[in-house]
This record gives sequence, structure tokens and C-alpha cells, in this order.
Amino acid sequence: MGTYSVDIDHPCKVQNKKLRTLFALKTKSDYHFFMSNLDKEILEEFQNESKTLMEKMVQILEGCEGDASQVKSLEEYGQTVDRIMGAAKSLALLAEPEHIIHKIADYSAICKAVGYKSSQIEGNDQFYDICVALLLDGTEVLQTMIDNVSSETLQMKELFTKTFLERLRWVSSVFSSDIRASVDVTKGTKKNQMSQNEIDDLLKKLGLD
Repeated sequence: MGTYSVDIDHPCKVQNKKLRTLFALKTKSDYHFFMSNLDKEILEEFQNESKTLMEKMVQILEGCEGDASQVKSLEEYGQTVDRIMGAAKSLALLAEPEHIIHKIADYSAICKAVGYKSSQIEGNDQFYDICVALLLDGTEVLQTMIDNVSSETLQMKELFTKTFLERLRWVSSVFSSDIRASVDVTKGTKKNQMSQNEIDDLLKKLGLD
């Protein structure tokens, strides 16, 4: 196995040596050479790192609740859940197709999109409050998924109520098509967006169509 340098600027910035090596690998074959499947240590470290990030996400949302002047803080929420998404996607390269880590990555992408889109709400306090409440409920669902990352019995349809999914689809439909769904790193170029159809596709991947 070749020598790999650790990318200290990787958005996950994890401390665990095995995870740092994992994030530094360059190709899918490198991943499989490094480790044939997800082991208990890796999953526990993912849970621990995610727990810290989840606590920050909840703190941000609680600070935003009922206070539309804090709307820009929702961008930080999006950045934080993006770190969970990035780690989950990296770990998913090692996992079997049915492993829940894939669903964590997909669902994190939805939370990220709603967070970034909500950070751009202007002059609509009622809609802002609805989005913050949705993100609080959605973050609780994500926490349950992460807590059960080693489970083989967790059913997605038991986590997502019909009411929650209807609220999610409605909120997504209200945002205009030009609202970005990720960090705005470049000015004057096409923004990273996520359409209603893309969110519906992610929900289908979660088995929630």
C-alpha cells in the first residue's frame, strides 16, 4: 500500500487515526485495500464525531427558534450537517449497498439543502419559523439514524411520519428554483441548487416514495 498524506483541510477534520487515513485515500480500490468493510471502531468514531456536530446543530436551531434575526445562522447549520454528510459518503464506499450509512448520507444532504435554503429567507417570519421547526424535527430523525448506524433492523418508514414528509415536500416546493442549497463559495457563477425532484429522488433512495 502506498503512502497517503492526511488532508487536514477535509471538512470532517476527524481525530481518529484510522478515519484520517480513510479520508486521505484517493480511489475506491484504495479504500477496499485499506479495509474490507466497516468495522465497529470506525462506526463508533463516526457516531462520536457526529454526536458533537449534532449538539452544535441543535444549539444553532434553538438559537434561531422564534428569532428571524438569526436567519443567517442557518448557514452554519448547513455547513455542520455537511460534515456529517461528507463522512457518511466516505464510509459508504466501504459499505454494502443496504447499509444504513448510505441513507444517512442521503438524508444529511436533504437537511443540508433545507438549512442553506432557509438561511436565505427574507421578510417571511412565519415561513422561517416553519423551516426551523422542520429542521429541529429533521435533526432528531438524523440523530436516531446515527445512533442506529450498526443496526440491521431500523426501518426508515418508522422514523418518517407522513406529516413530516408532507411538511418537507411543502417547504421544498415554496423555495424558488434559484435559491442555493450549499455554501456560496463563488460569486457570479451558477449556484449549487437542489430541486424538488432531487429531494424526491433522495426520499425514494430512503425508501420513502
